Amino acid sequence: MNTIWFPDLSATGDAGISCGPKYLTLAKAIRSAIVSEQLGIGERLPPVRELGWQLKVTPGTVARAYTKLTDEGLLEAAVGRGTFVAVPKPEPGPELKNPPTLTSKPDRLSAINVGVRPTLVPDRIDLLAPLLPDVGQEALIRQCYARMAQIPNDNLIRYPSQATEARARQAIFGWLKDVPLGRYASEDIVLAHGGQNAIMLILQTLLKDPNPVIFAEDLTYAGFRHAARLLRAGVVGLRCDSEGVRPDEFEAACKTYGPQVFCTSPEVHNPTTGFTGLARRQELADVARHYKCPILEDDCYHMQGSGLPTYRELLPDLGWYVSSLSKSLTPSLRVGFAIAPADMTQKLRRTAQFNHFGLSVTICDLTEMVLQSPDLAEIRRVLREQVNRYVRTAVNVLGGYDLKWSEDVPFLWLKLPRGWRASHFCRAAEKQGIRVRSADDFALLDGRAPHAVRITVNGQIPLETFERAMYVLEDLLNNPADLIEV
Repeated sequence: MNTIWFPDLSATGDAGISCGPKYLTLAKAIRSAIVSEQLGIGERLPPVRELGWQLKVTPGTVARAYTKLTDEGLLEAAVGRGTFVAVPKPEPGPELKNPPTLTSKPDRLSAINVGVRPTLVPDRIDLLAPLLPDVGQEALIRQCYARMAQIPNDNLIRYPSQATEARARQAIFGWLKDVPLGRYASEDIVLAHGGQNAIMLILQTLLKDPNPVIFAEDLTYAGFRHAARLLRAGVVGLRCDSEGVRPDEFEAACKTYGPQVFCTSPEVHNPTTGFTGLARRQELADVARHYKCPILEDDCYHMQGSGLPTYRELLPDLGWYVSSLSKSLTPSLRVGFAIAPADMTQKLRRTAQFNHFGLSVTICDLTEMVLQSPDLAEIRRVLREQVNRYVRTAVNVLGGYDLKWSEDVPFLWLKLPRGWRASHFCRAAEKQGIRVRSADDFALLDGRAPHAVRITVNGQIPLETFERAMYVLEDLLNNPADLIEV
């Protein structure tokens, strides 16, 4: 392991580690070792677990000390290598009057180097929404832009049309080749400005009742709720079990409100990471078929699907499908897509046309080039591998708690132990520089939320930093705050 340095805590006070907050005492000892050059620049510190074992403190205590010193600029974390003494930052020099400019361009495009791009340690660790690591996506997009600049394109001075979107739709058709969607062609794909916009387009197409209502899980992706609000629709929460929405709940809603639209995510339930198996999908499809209730399936977390039939395949006349590139490749393109039942495709296309008159020509061309790149398969493989490394790291630290997770899903669902409320835990974590999302953010306005939080993968910070954040959360879980309300 080549770790030869351990802090001498006897110099930090007569009582050593027991004097004051433990992580501050440890941070002081490490700081003193750096100042005295006992620890040299670039020297590796012990791993969190090893140092915690040596000092007989929790890994969370060590993680908090490392995080504090990282924030001070004394330490830095490197992806997959550990924590090191940082190189001192130089004093800023005078501002250049004539800064250098780019005067030439490369003669040819370089090959994509697929791999994990080095990341910086942030002052605050954001685990609110999934952030994918850069394993070659940025370089690929840059190269595609460069290619686009070299290709004559008369469409750049014309309005978008079905013709200008055709190649992008064909590329997306290939992207979805392993998803069981029933019979459809690339012409049936309707493009949108991201998955959320695709959801809006479908709801605008379907909701015709004077008092529209959508059905959703009692804990659900907030985008369903926001879309309903914009369309002046109510939201009815349906209770779930380990397989997803209960068929009797769905049937009761159909009887009470009539067939409106059921919004669901059977592959990856957000936020609980739940999964709906084939038998339950068929039961829900039977209810939808009996009451003629459309089902909108949101598959935006599609990284590698289960291979089970989508609701569009189970319900050719009632199943609608939405996905995007945001959660599985990059959110920067803002490209989503929807597929309607065969007899509703034209209506959905008309809704999209009336909303935005087509996607930007440049975005369509870029999407086509990215999705047809020979490097894409390797980028997707490495991306999944990296996401799963972060997920497994979180599970290794927090697996002793009521934690739900799944391979290829960039978030985890943590039910809090007794003594913690979700809102209090989020505030306590934020005081430690870590932001997680409360279950309240996924509950309906009149619904009840469990004492739970969603923790997302932030692949744009080093894995070592992410692991330290997990130890800090573990330390909080072990030590609920004493909350006495008067």
